[in-house]
Amino acid sequence: MTNKPIPYGRQNITQKDIDAVVEVLKSDYLTQGPQIAAFEKAFAEYVCSKYAVAVANGTAALHLCTIALGVQPGDIVITTPITFAASANCVRYAGGDVIFADIDPKTYLLDLNKVEEILKKEKNVKGFIPVDFAGRAVDLEALRKLADRYNCWIIEDSCHAPGGYFEDSEGQKQLCGNGQFADLAIFSFHPVKHIAAGEGGMITTNDEKLYKKLLTLRTHGIIKDDASFKNSVDIAYGKQLETLNFKPETFPGWYYEMQYLGYNCRLTDFQAALGNSQLKQADEGLKRRNEIAQTYFDTFKSKPFIKGQSGVVEGHAYHLYVVEVENRKELYEHLRANNIFAQIHYVPVHLMPYYKQFGWKNGDLLVAEKYYSQCISLPMFPTLTNKEQEFVINCINNFYNNK
Repeated sequence: MTNKPIPYGRQNITQKDIDAVVEVLKSDYLTQGPQIAAFEKAFAEYVCSKYAVAVANGTAALHLCTIALGVQPGDIVITTPITFAASANCVRYAGGDVIFADIDPKTYLLDLNKVEEILKKEKNVKGFIPVDFAGRAVDLEALRKLADRYNCWIIEDSCHAPGGYFEDSEGQKQLCGNGQFADLAIFSFHPVKHIAAGEGGMITTNDEKLYKKLLTLRTHGIIKDDASFKNSVDIAYGKQLETLNFKPETFPGWYYEMQYLGYNCRLTDFQAALGNSQLKQADEGLKRRNEIAQTYFDTFKSKPFIKGQSGVVEGHAYHLYVVEVENRKELYEHLRANNIFAQIHYVPVHLMPYYKQFGWKNGDLLVAEKYYSQCISLPMFPTLTNKEQEFVINCINNFYNNK
């Protein structure tokens, strides 16, 4: 038994990360400063998108996306049940309705055939929120064709997949969040994610109109651009006009307008500095995650107790490495007894009490529910040592050998 706990995920904060944060803490700006734009620019370049908008967290990113796309009461959005609840909740925040489509048993991603079945029955579907679950990229080229046929938008939930990609029909790598097929994509910088900023999120897009709206929505719906003001210069000056000896043609420097009902979803400068520093290590971390995945796959591929696993997939970002097993509860407890804190991802969202009030129940999404009954996420993070991974593997093998 190891004395050092092995979690399913862990951040790796280096001295360079610490130095980057300290530098900001000693600067003039703790928030709304130059680090935000620097992080946005670097992240957009990393995923090959035109624009990026930094926000407070991944949930805020999803929420602002639904608002920017105009989700309103009566609109239906399709998403997966195997995700964190925020992927669905963002639709409810905007007053829309959620329909869950089942997953593909091999990829654990949204089953596009099931999505199309829903589209043939429901007439008010406005969009899709596919999730690059565990780090495996959704085939957005195929989903885009479906979206275009039914006049739907796409928000790609890429919280698990910075650096991940799929190959399109022409053999080109399409990075998660690059905006080639999705209208918007979102990322999270929670500590267990690839890029850790404590909290934080990013929205990427190639749509300039959506980009500008998101910039406004994240800061109370406030605009400070003279060319976009709706009020007249007279209103901007107010009663001060009475004391002026000329009629002003330009707006005063202090003036701003709230044009939308926006939110306070800003990221701080020290979080942005940490995120930007972490981004520089992202490729190295991704390489190590793939090495860990290869070891798990090679070890478990012929084991009779393994009913499914993440496997070795080109372009997979491996936020998680999932295996489906017999006796999941007993294995989970056995690992915890040995200081290995594996996790379950996720309890199907459609079976949460909040969503059950809308009629969802056991048996509605059989593939997702079967997956949930067997899944367990093994330790997966770049600083996991070979010795630690070997210990995890030995604990799993010993458990089943002694059954």
